[in-house]
Amino acid sequence: MTLTELRYIVAVAREKHFGRAAEACFVSQPTLSVAIKKLEEELDVKLFERGTNEVSVTPLGEAIVRQAQSVIEQAAAIKDIAKRGKDPLNGPLKLGIIYTIGPYLLPELVRHAIELTPQMPLILQENFTAKLVDMLRTGELDCAIMAEPFPDTGLAVAPLYDEPFTIAVPKGHPLAKRSSVGADELKRETMLLLGTGHCFRDHVLEVCPEYARFSSDAEGIRKSFEGSSLETIKHMVASGMGVTVVPQLSVPRETTGGLVTYVPFEPPVPTRRVVLAWRRTFTRYEAIAALRNAVYACQLDGVTRLTA
Repeated sequence: MTLTELRYIVAVAREKHFGRAAEACFVSQPTLSVAIKKLEEELDVKLFERGTNEVSVTPLGEAIVRQAQSVIEQAAAIKDIAKRGKDPLNGPLKLGIIYTIGPYLLPELVRHAIELTPQMPLILQENFTAKLVDMLRTGELDCAIMAEPFPDTGLAVAPLYDEPFTIAVPKGHPLAKRSSVGADELKRETMLLLGTGHCFRDHVLEVCPEYARFSSDAEGIRKSFEGSSLETIKHMVASGMGVTVVPQLSVPRETTGGLVTYVPFEPPVPTRRVVLAWRRTFTRYEAIAALRNAVYACQLDGVTRLTA
């Protein structure tokens, strides 16, 4: 039994496909298949059920895969301990971040990280919350910047900031002249939402549950459009297709003269809590602290920093 074989079965369990698992491990599919067959013969158990389109893990295989992941993490920890003895911040940090935070935080965050810890380059992965949580659990990521809530998988969490939501409307829209707008007023507007899978979509639906009903009556939302990114939706707002709700950091610092007007919510203003999460078994505590310091060095206009 080798660490390589254990990595292969973890990859197959994650991808549920031998071809994709082989690509993720940078080997040919025959190489991966032969190695897994060898391991199954050594253990005298069947780890996977091979279906036509998808591979499933057997009940006993699930327990073995979990233990394999633990062994892989512990092996990596040995290397981390050795590195920390020389320089606790030495080596890359694999950081995940959700789509609705990445474009607005990463440019400044990366610059500060380079200035503060040049020996710790960031390896970045932008994805949906569910995928990032899974990648944290399997060790593909060291840490991730996400918005609460997300599935409780035993991760360690440190709060970064609370971010208010803001309403984006076309420049000539009647709401553009208001100093603030109540959430109830938005249910009569054509609302532009992010597509399914974006946690910010769920946050918006919590603030204004009428959006989820796609009602056509006078008291409900008339119609809803879905976009792939906040920037795409902002362009749709600019063209007059409707209104949307965005997180504060996505609001441009210079908004005068633009085609989109950003109007605050009336109190209580809806917010989301942005946190840094990592596996409790991750040993590079100094790297986590350094990353938080790099976040706090960013300008973060309009948010409430949290240092607890």
